[in-house]
Amino acid sequence: MTSTLILPKARLVERRDLTEDLMVIKLEPERQSYTFKPGQYCTLGLNGIERAYSIVSAPHEGFLEIFVELVPDGGLTPLMWNMKLGDEMSLRPTAKGIFTLDRRRRHHFMLATVTGVAPYISMVRSYANNPEPAHKFYVLMGASYDDEFTYDHELQELSERFPDAIHFVPTVSRPNEDRNAAWNGVRGRVNTIAEEYLQQFDLPQESTMVYACGHPGMIEDVRDKLPAKGWKLKEERFWKE
Repeated sequence: MTSTLILPKARLVERRDLTEDLMVIKLEPERQSYTFKPGQYCTLGLNGIERAYSIVSAPHEGFLEIFVELVPDGGLTPLMWNMKLGDEMSLRPTAKGIFTLDRRRRHHFMLATVTGVAPYISMVRSYANNPEPAHKFYVLMGASYDDEFTYDHELQELSERFPDAIHFVPTVSRPNEDRNAAWNGVRGRVNTIAEEYLQQFDLPQESTMVYACGHPGMIEDVRDKLPAKGWKLKEERFWKE
């Protein structure tokens, strides 16, 4: 006789719809002892369908914040889009992943596309909660449209609060489209401007780790360019369902 594994639950306590295909949710785990390191992911499920999601929230916050992109023909996200406050998801009891801060390095150069910013938010929130002067963060966040950034205001505020430790550069890859009519910031794909900002920030290779998280194409391009020139690289790919 085969026993059925009963997974812990997490209750939806907050939902913020950003665009037609992006939302931020906050989940309250029924087991308050849920622990994770900044940069790790949790495994969530509905109706027996499970997927891994990088955790946006920092460990001290007491809830799980998740930045979700809708995949219309995917298995889980269409179900998530129908969720209402109070609904529950299954939550695997252990967070996983090795895309965490390399504390052997002092400079953390972080490249993200849209939802790929999630683990970096967890890392910088953790820093803001317990600053460690030895570490410095450089977050380059790319999106097709400026309304996809989501965490730009938070990152800007943190960069103003910790001007010596947190640096933030948002960039749009489709600046000439009507949806970006109000954008007057940096232009270009995040992977195409990476080397420019490594030079601009004057980062030393021996104490710098480059992180790339998000679209596989962005990561492939970064991997082709930077390690060959001596930069250390960690990566986390977000595949479509």
